[in-house]
Amino acid sequence: MVLDILLVVLGCCFLAGGLLGCILPVIPGPPLSYIALLLLQATGFAGFSVKFLLITAMVTVIVTAVDYFLPAWGAGKWGGSRAGAVGSVLGLLVGLFFSPVGIIVGPFAGAVAGELIAGRDTNVALRSGFGSFVGFLLGTGLKLTVCIVFTYYFIKELIV
Repeated sequence: MVLDILLVVLGCCFLAGGLLGCILPVIPGPPLSYIALLLLQATGFAGFSVKFLLITAMVTVIVTAVDYFLPAWGAGKWGGSRAGAVGSVLGLLVGLFFSPVGIIVGPFAGAVAGELIAGRDTNVALRSGFGSFVGFLLGTGLKLTVCIVFTYYFIKELIV
């Protein structure tokens, strides 16, 4: 019983870290929230099926991977070229070292720089940067949605 309570408290900490990780990209939000579900499963409070745990694991992997590519997708969707998409990814990687502002500004600046280096017009470069920013926001929203759903299932299993 004491171990169960400890695992539930630890799971709540992982859920909080997961939600925080949706906003601070250096923290892997969905994987932390998934770990919370696993911790709850190890107690007597939860009865998640294997199918549920496998589906949530796949969702976690997919959302985490997609989140890194959405800024590049957004850059391309708003008229950017391959140079803008590559710049967006490189900007995100460089931005990781300047969190949290660098995570937001990095993809935008990288996409703009990539387009300008490729000789594209300034307006096209700025549109590409804006698209990269929109991709970043989509990724953040996607991660937040997944973490909120995981939190719902955690609380539901804990209460019932």
